[in-house]
Amino acid sequence: MPMSRERSQVQFQRALKSIPGGVNSPARAFGAVGGEPLFIDRADGAYLWDLDGNKLIDFIGSWGPHILGHRHPAVLAAVEDALTRGTSFGAPTELESELAELVIDAVPSIEKVRMVSSGTEATMSAIRVARGFTGRDKIIKFAGCYHGHVDSLLVKAGSGALTLGVPSSPGVPAGCTADTISLEFNNPNKLAETFAVQGDKIAALILEPVVGNMGVVVPQPGFLAACRELCTKHGAVLIFDEVMTGFRLSLGGAQELFKITPDMTTLGKIIGGGMPVGAYGGRADIMAKVSPAGPVYQAGTLSGNPLAMACGIATLGTLRETNPYPTLAARTERLTRGLSDAASAAGIKHTLPHVGSMFTLFFNPDPVLNNTIAGHSDTKLFARYFWGMIEHGVYLPCSQFEANFVSAAHSDGDIDATIAAAKDVLRAI
Repeated sequence: MPMSRERSQVQFQRALKSIPGGVNSPARAFGAVGGEPLFIDRADGAYLWDLDGNKLIDFIGSWGPHILGHRHPAVLAAVEDALTRGTSFGAPTELESELAELVIDAVPSIEKVRMVSSGTEATMSAIRVARGFTGRDKIIKFAGCYHGHVDSLLVKAGSGALTLGVPSSPGVPAGCTADTISLEFNNPNKLAETFAVQGDKIAALILEPVVGNMGVVVPQPGFLAACRELCTKHGAVLIFDEVMTGFRLSLGGAQELFKITPDMTTLGKIIGGGMPVGAYGGRADIMAKVSPAGPVYQAGTLSGNPLAMACGIATLGTLRETNPYPTLAARTERLTRGLSDAASAAGIKHTLPHVGSMFTLFFNPDPVLNNTIAGHSDTKLFARYFWGMIEHGVYLPCSQFEANFVSAAHSDGDIDATIAAAKDVLRAI
């Protein structure tokens, strides 16, 4: 019997009356799969419960932050302790320095770091600093890489913008994107050609080192090294957007995993352990341009607030102490192998890239190397798969073009149950 969604449906109709589209982020809308979103009541470990009491194995983890699982005891204890002291002061606290030191110790590229309140703030600020540091204007990004809803970066963007078919947004003046160059991911030759022609005008190259916002797309051998070499040669700032991959693929992020050090890094999601936190950092000489040390202005009333800092400290501290990464990679490998076998047995053409604890099952016969190939995926088939997995108690991203996340709270039993569900669903579609 289909699961009940009555209470979620009632609440969605209520939300539509006061919130645009009924959601506070397009990634939560179910437009790409049809139907209406589930409203969540609570979470624990690897599981969610919606308002109708349905229990779901969660492979979103709040879109990445909950690498330890929901309601991890160390994180809850840290937040509760901080809460007894106050929620925000608008003044420095020692927690800010403690989290900054943890980040600097973990991330190879970061010598100094500035806390903000979202990934969008982090990328927006990093671009401004890179322009201030180089005295140049042009920015290179890659189609399908999403760097937040920054005007200058909302060009051929991924994530919700890709799902909704809005690669650029009304309300963004042409002048804001005139200095943004969009290229295809995994094409070092075109990147080299662009630098050869415009290298002295390019302030920065920004990219997701492992893309998560058009689904998981893995850098081909030599691509990240080419990005590093070209930026060094032409004096441009290389920015790794590790909002998603930071502390996810390893404690030091994708840059540690691939042994490529950018000049600047943007962070979010895991750094806040579920609280709204972002950060940007990099070489000391670049970060010296940031106000009040330097002339590039950036500020935020709630930046570095004590609740968020406490949550981040507990999360990063636990990751450093427990080192869950080998187990996460092994469980993800077993899950993706099982999902791929299930799709093959059902005669469904697919590809399933994964790195560490991130993966995407693309209903696409070709290896997905860039945004163009990703766009050839069968989104109608994905929608049927998505709803089938919901009915089997598995909660996946509501778009073909998003990353899935395995957490340290997922057990072998959760992996087995998910594979079994996929076998049933894929046979039926």
